[in-house]
Amino acid sequence: MRKPELTASKQALSREASYANGKLTKPALISLSVLTAITFLGNFTQLQLASALPTIVAEFGITLTTGQWLTSIFQLVMGVMVPLTGFLTKRFSTRQIVITSMTIFTIGSLLSWQSTSFALVLFGRMLEAVGTGAMWPVLQITVFSIYPLARRGMAMGTVGVAMSVAPAIGPAFGGWQTDSRGWRSIFLSLAVLGAVALVASLFLLRNFGEVDKTIKTDFFSVALSIFGFGGLMFGFTNIENFSIASPMVWLPMIVGIAGIVWFVLRQLHKEKPLLNLRVLKVKNFTVGTVIASLSFFAFSSVTVILPLYIQTDRGFSATLSGLVMLPGAIGTAIAQFFGGRLLDRMGARPVALTGCSILFIGTVGMSMIGSTTWIGMVSILQFVRQIGMGFTLMPLTTWSLNNLPPKELSAGSAVTNTARQIAGAVGAPILVIAMETITNARQQSLGGGASTQIASNIFGVQWALRISALICFGMLTLVYFGVRGEDAGSGRAMSRMILRHMHFVHIPGTANARQSSQTECEAVQKEKTAAAQMTTPPINAPADTSEKH
Repeated sequence: MRKPELTASKQALSREASYANGKLTKPALISLSVLTAITFLGNFTQLQLASALPTIVAEFGITLTTGQWLTSIFQLVMGVMVPLTGFLTKRFSTRQIVITSMTIFTIGSLLSWQSTSFALVLFGRMLEAVGTGAMWPVLQITVFSIYPLARRGMAMGTVGVAMSVAPAIGPAFGGWQTDSRGWRSIFLSLAVLGAVALVASLFLLRNFGEVDKTIKTDFFSVALSIFGFGGLMFGFTNIENFSIASPMVWLPMIVGIAGIVWFVLRQLHKEKPLLNLRVLKVKNFTVGTVIASLSFFAFSSVTVILPLYIQTDRGFSATLSGLVMLPGAIGTAIAQFFGGRLLDRMGARPVALTGCSILFIGTVGMSMIGSTTWIGMVSILQFVRQIGMGFTLMPLTTWSLNNLPPKELSAGSAVTNTARQIAGAVGAPILVIAMETITNARQQSLGGGASTQIASNIFGVQWALRISALICFGMLTLVYFGVRGEDAGSGRAMSRMILRHMHFVHIPGTANARQSSQTECEAVQKEKTAAAQMTTPPINAPADTSEKH
């Protein structure tokens, strides 16, 4: 790259230079593509070890609860990193953040590749999480700063593939690599991809937003969040190996709870907090954040439980375990693509209700799997579940952030992403421990012995999935009663949108039938005109957006 081009690449793109005439400019499109690809890599990494966990657990001679830390620690560190995003995006340029992140990610991948102990593998995963923790919030803030309100649903639905599809296809590639070249090859490939992303950032990425070098952050709050959430998780996961009265259980849990309480109180009393929890005073934002967090809680645990069922209980390979989960990626891609567009047309409520209903039905069906269930049915049910996730997560996230004033978008993004990552990190160990507790109790009731192990394991998996289904039902209830107000949409809005587009459909018939159809369309038009005279809709309301299309 020549010197003038390099200098231009370091200059920040304004909103006018990024989005003009209803579309992205070329520099913004290239930069947004780079950010999306890197975010895809980070989320791809997050669950790539899911199919490899049974193999890693066996090689190092550890329990499943200990092994799942490879997944949970990733989410926990990302959750701790997210609150720093507000500081990082204001203090450093987009290029500085991304280039540094990809360097740390590559180093972590190389360390895990060459590690000879589980502790070193875990440390490498922590570095990978540090390297990717800021990517999704940076991408999210960039999208919201570029696109107008009426186009954010479409934009978030498109780039949301990086968050939802990548974790779904990660286990498939991880399983194939584990069977063909061993689990260490996963980290080698991640190191190569990290290096490619680093080069792309150096030569193709442009800056967005202005930099304020005088801004400071509260690193003590960062330490409180690490000790708080980390201590709580560490104590909880020790329940499997120690009694509840053991200091290895209650001491880290007390430290964790104290750290979390101190962290929350500190954020509420500081003028410039690390994590601006005051945005939770906006009811609609809080509702959307809670539902999104519950979805992460339920989803991440299943991605740990399913490979165990497929490989340990059913005897299939890690490759097949990943392939079973792969169609879910297609389901998520479909839902993300159409969910954002439906959000712009109908609002969040009807889309999220549909998504939560599908997620609940798929999880209930998944909880009925047994020792003779056709393995293809497991894949179909996961496909259904992830369609539900796609229709739920992105519309609710976009809607909840739309309820915040523009100056609070960065804080809102940090809060909602932190909550989701922490929920995912906590959800996996909680349901894994619940599954193993139920499994042990079932095995004892059957008389113990190796002959009852598989049947007991499947029983534990079923009940863990039933708990996940209850969480999904709670999400559905929250959407029904909580997702209301401006831009939320309604069933009536959905019906009216369908009626407005009926004139595009030609139905052959008699003259009377055509006259009846014309009369119906005129009645709908009169209803719209009367409604417009009674009330003036918001500028960016979903109804207006749909009429433009």
